[in-house]
Amino acid sequence: MSHSERQPIEDKNDSLPRWYVVQCKGGESFRASEHLANQGYELFHPVLQVQKKRGGKLVWLDEPLFPHYLFIRLDRIASNWRPIRSTRGVLRIVTFGDRPLPVDDELVAMLREQGAQGQENVANVYFRAGEKVEITEGPFKDLQAVFASHKGDERAIVLLNLLNRQQQLEMPVANLRPRT
Repeated sequence: MSHSERQPIEDKNDSLPRWYVVQCKGGESFRASEHLANQGYELFHPVLQVQKKRGGKLVWLDEPLFPHYLFIRLDRIASNWRPIRSTRGVLRIVTFGDRPLPVDDELVAMLREQGAQGQENVANVYFRAGEKVEITEGPFKDLQAVFASHKGDERAIVLLNLLNRQQQLEMPVANLRPRT
């Protein structure tokens, strides 16, 4: 039995649950998250929505913010650490030397907050004619435009002031966000 499977060395915060990082096998963080959750562990697996082409169409997919990693909340004394390493999809708990390395609670709280705000922005992909938008990707990134119309579900026509003239441009809706 390796040291990381035994109860970790005590420290002053042993009575408080802490966040730790689990390294997952390649491409198996969702599997590891599911199996650990089924065992009753408290997890945080930050994901973001990305748009990818599948079967010739753009679709929204969840991808891990940190590929191959997720966070698990454990009490250094009361939690059962043994089953974690043998869980499907799990490679190991990240350690410093032979000691599991806790992650600052504020970091996890910040990631959770940012994720919640990001989901609100992703959900708002439909715009109205005349709405001011900002271009987020491509050669016109960070420029302000006016939304003109949708062209199907995934494309948009925007009006951009270039060379003192209003130009119509077609681009993915995913490359636009409301102007604040």
